[in-house]
Amino acid sequence: MKNDNIEDLFNKLQGNWDTQEPEDGHHLRFLEKLNASNGNKTLVTKKNSSWITMTSIAAAIALLITVGFFQINDHNSKEEQVAQISPEVSKTQFYFANLIEEQVKELHSEKSPETEKIINDTMLQLQKLQQDYTKMEQDLLNGGNSKLILSAMINNFQTRIELLNEVMSQIENIKSIKNTYDANYTI
Repeated sequence: MKNDNIEDLFNKLQGNWDTQEPEDGHHLRFLEKLNASNGNKTLVTKKNSSWITMTSIAAAIALLITVGFFQINDHNSKEEQVAQISPEVSKTQFYFANLIEEQVKELHSEKSPETEKIINDTMLQLQKLQQDYTKMEQDLLNGGNSKLILSAMINNFQTRIELLNEVMSQIENIKSIKNTYDANYTI
């Protein structure tokens, strides 16, 4: 082996490497054997690793539940805080949200291969408008110019409704063109 270079040594030993992990408690058993061979008494006690694992899992679950609880409460409190700033906003939000929800259901009922792309694009635009609305709510809670923000929030709802009405009109046009085309080419 003295004449072999390091690459030849690695090539000879390839596939013979010990890659297994030691079993749980290996470190403690090693220390006990080492201390026993030196004539020392063991001061290290074995820990029950399953107990530690279960405690860790329970702590993680408790943490997740706590975070989830605060997230749910934070969402509800935001709406309540906005309602405290302006009770009219909560009434207006309820009205517009129901109107938009009905129009979205109607939009989805019109889904077909011809209208799928326009409906998907509309849903993306509605999501962006909802994100903008959420930012406006946060700005209102942070103490921004309430009249300006409230006006922008109402404008956001009106924009969503106008978008949905425009898309429904386009879908009706697509359907009428398709019906005309089908009527001209029926056998």
